[in-house]
Amino acid sequence: MKEKVTQTIVNLIAVIVAVTDDTPRVLIVDQGSDQAAGYSPLALPNGPFEAASHPSLESSLRRWVEAQTGLDLYYVEQLYTFGNRFRDPAEIDGGARVVSVAYIALTHEDPVATSGAEWHDWYSFFPWEDWRRSRPAILDEHIEPSLQQWIGGARSESKRKQRQERVNVTFGRATASDMDAVLSLERFELLYEAGLVAEAQRDSSAARKKPLPENSAAFEKMGAALASDHRRILATALGRLRGKLAYRPVVFDLMPGEFTLLQLQRVVEALSGARLHKQNFRRLVTSGDLVEAVGRTSTVGRGRPAEMFRFRREVLGEKLTVGVARPIMRSRAS
Repeated sequence: MKEKVTQTIVNLIAVIVAVTDDTPRVLIVDQGSDQAAGYSPLALPNGPFEAASHPSLESSLRRWVEAQTGLDLYYVEQLYTFGNRFRDPAEIDGGARVVSVAYIALTHEDPVATSGAEWHDWYSFFPWEDWRRSRPAILDEHIEPSLQQWIGGARSESKRKQRQERVNVTFGRATASDMDAVLSLERFELLYEAGLVAEAQRDSSAARKKPLPENSAAFEKMGAALASDHRRILATALGRLRGKLAYRPVVFDLMPGEFTLLQLQRVVEALSGARLHKQNFRRLVTSGDLVEAVGRTSTVGRGRPAEMFRFRREVLGEKLTVGVARPIMRSRAS
């Protein structure tokens, strides 16, 4: 008996990131009526890979991003390939498997040419990931008690211990005063498995071919849902960028040509979701020869003029590791 051959479509996804006014921003498109009923119309910019027209995946991505949004991308890095079964709801009814190759692109928040494409606050999708003011209230008010209920619902003692361990590793123990910023994907996947994000209920209903129950209010505080597994892709990109802060100078691709050290610190904090010690940060950046003074100052408000710097690109050839911080999210109380 011949095995059924599933058609495969290669799709390219762009996680386009900017930081504006101390807010990490990501470009989101509204797919509107193209989405199946009950699925979020909001998605990361995406398009098919047209092999006949482009010599590489990246060239194809750059071309259609520029055509659709008007953005000319500079820093682009391949993130991951996503090909799980039923990522696209059409596959449940016999449609093609969609394999997506995702890229991270760092840029500035320029206006976009496409109707329906808008910049969104990154943390509107992950409200538990922003610790710059303090430990997010949603952790104590909703996530922690819901995860404890999920742990208690395990069918065996060994399973309960496994679940508790995963929660301790990703979110920390109850009322923890810090979290590892890099584990953003692991936290989202845990919340998905525990049924605490809208996509989990949506995918379960689609697999059973049943309509979504009318309890969407339960997910309102858990961030905006995205189409397919795009929020998982976004969480993957967040963890990748946070991890790279410690060993690659990716943050400088989000900076203007000249900046103050406070501006640089605020962008690092925006990406990491963590407040940094001002003097320690400045000492790390200057002692690492990451920046050089340009001989000018900038006056903002009533404070004294701040010295202007630029990225010292020569450091790339001098050191194997070029980073600004390993982000740890801590509450102010700690």
